[in-house]
Amino acid sequence: MDFSEHFLHFIWRFRLFNTFGLFCTDGERLEILTPGLINKDAGPDFSMAKLMIGNTRWAGQVELHLKSSDWFVHGHDKDPAYNAVILHVVYQHDQPVYRTNGSLIPVLVLKDLFPRHLLNIYRELMAGMNRFPCEKHIKNIDPIVIHSFLARIIIERFEHKSEEIFHKLAHNRGDWELTFYHFMAKSFGFKVNAVPFELLADALPYPILLKHKDNALQIAALLFGQAGFLTSGFTETYPRQLQKEYSFLQQKYRLMPLNIELWKFLRMRPQNFPTIRLAQFAALMLKSSHLFSRILETENLKDLCKLFIELPVDVYWQTHYHFNKVATKVVVQPGVKSVHSIIINTVCLFLFSYGKYTDQPEYIDRALNFLENLPAESNAIVGQYVSSGLKVGDALMSQALLQLNKCYCTQKKCLNCGIGIKILKK
Repeated sequence: MDFSEHFLHFIWRFRLFNTFGLFCTDGERLEILTPGLINKDAGPDFSMAKLMIGNTRWAGQVELHLKSSDWFVHGHDKDPAYNAVILHVVYQHDQPVYRTNGSLIPVLVLKDLFPRHLLNIYRELMAGMNRFPCEKHIKNIDPIVIHSFLARIIIERFEHKSEEIFHKLAHNRGDWELTFYHFMAKSFGFKVNAVPFELLADALPYPILLKHKDNALQIAALLFGQAGFLTSGFTETYPRQLQKEYSFLQQKYRLMPLNIELWKFLRMRPQNFPTIRLAQFAALMLKSSHLFSRILETENLKDLCKLFIELPVDVYWQTHYHFNKVATKVVVQPGVKSVHSIIINTVCLFLFSYGKYTDQPEYIDRALNFLENLPAESNAIVGQYVSSGLKVGDALMSQALLQLNKCYCTQKKCLNCGIGIKILKK
């Protein structure tokens, strides 16, 4: 069979089959009062179902299989938990099933009870011929349905991502500033250099950086030195000053720098070079020590953006993309898209996580409000939905689409997706 048990679960859950005049395979009349609730734990597929079989009212569990013989394939005959099953729902009945006490479990065969077009649409969604399963259908779905499901999975996305923050927070013994420093460093690496920036945050403890929070040269020396960029011989004054400062600080704090080979420069625009990003990050640390506290106090999106613009980047970088390499027209400030990306992927996530962790929903609301007022991200994943007729107006929606693509579309979980369910039920 070219469909899964999940399809039968879907048919049963939403009663998308002819429910009138039903009979079990033994000839007993069947009436479905409630199909029950999906069981996400071990045991039968649905619990708390209510049925009338013959003249008897039953309440209990329902198990579904493509073939009734799958009961034995899955080992249910050896599991006492399945003695509570009151109905066995199958696509094809090929073998009777008994409880351990010898009683026959009633069987309902769905094969000829649901419209064929349902299975045809499901097969089309599963075929993988489009960029995402419902590419040809999504433009015909009511926007309210789409937005309602996206509003649900943006919370799902942030709750999932919050787990990584909580894990790091526990490692840092509840220190939010230290944890934020780690993730903020990672965000300045964007995708290409996220890992070395993350390693840098581990290699340069935040308390050490804080001790030098008012000294621009020492902050830059610590960051560039620990990143591995201060091992060469320099001829220019600024890098030589950094090298001298770092040599002293390295010995003082017994620091071990990263291998410079970790950093990636190839196929990147010069303004995205890790040297420029490090200079910007150093300037951010100088401009806003205890940055997370500042963010918690900032309720206005415009004021939030100001924290990441007009950074006091050293003048050296106005004429250099790399040490000892002179350049012209160097862009030293983070661009608007970069600032928005940092706010979307790190700041809003931390506000959400902090609100959830401390049980202060106002921070969750603030995070979602910021996302609603930031422009939608522009990338290949979001683009495929836009080109299929979906209107994406803000970052809240673009983030939700990333979650949709990752956790539903690419895994073909259309039967768990509000949009997929609507398409199949039409």
